[in-house]
Amino acid sequence: MTAMTPTVEQWLLSRRSLMVAMAASLFGVFRAPDRVLAASKASDAAWDLTDADWKKRLTPEAYSVLRKEGTERPFTSALNNEKRTGTYHCAGCDMPLFSSNAKFDSGTGWPSFFEPLPGAIATKVDFKLIVPRTEYHCSRCGGHQGHVFNDGPRPTGKRYCNNGVALRFQPA
Repeated sequence: MTAMTPTVEQWLLSRRSLMVAMAASLFGVFRAPDRVLAASKASDAAWDLTDADWKKRLTPEAYSVLRKEGTERPFTSALNNEKRTGTYHCAGCDMPLFSSNAKFDSGTGWPSFFEPLPGAIATKVDFKLIVPRTEYHCSRCGGHQGHVFNDGPRPTGKRYCNNGVALRFQPA
């Protein structure tokens, strides 16, 4: 055999690999991931508002993010450059979510934190970009805040990448 002619084992392996890839792609086409619901259920019944009530309370941009799990454009939030001492609250229900002590410049274009306040957020997995991501939301009203990644600074190694319109800053 010449160097250019594949062996029987190589031919079978490549054929087997092709068949596995085809089967996996067909499975992916016919088995789409479960859809994530818009926002999460409020843990506090007082914040289990109707869609119309949320539209009255929030700006269109905040409504899109908090209630429909949208994402604001990067580098558009004034909170990205906020340097004062204080607390970042949910723009939906005013629950304190992050301390300014946990804020850092991630360079991503969104306000980022390495740690939430105790009990402030809850998480779930979403598949909107096909690959699973961890979404986090306000634990009181269920408003979508952003996604958490494992590329943050010490001490946690986490990056809570938050939509600025989902937050309200309260200076100390």
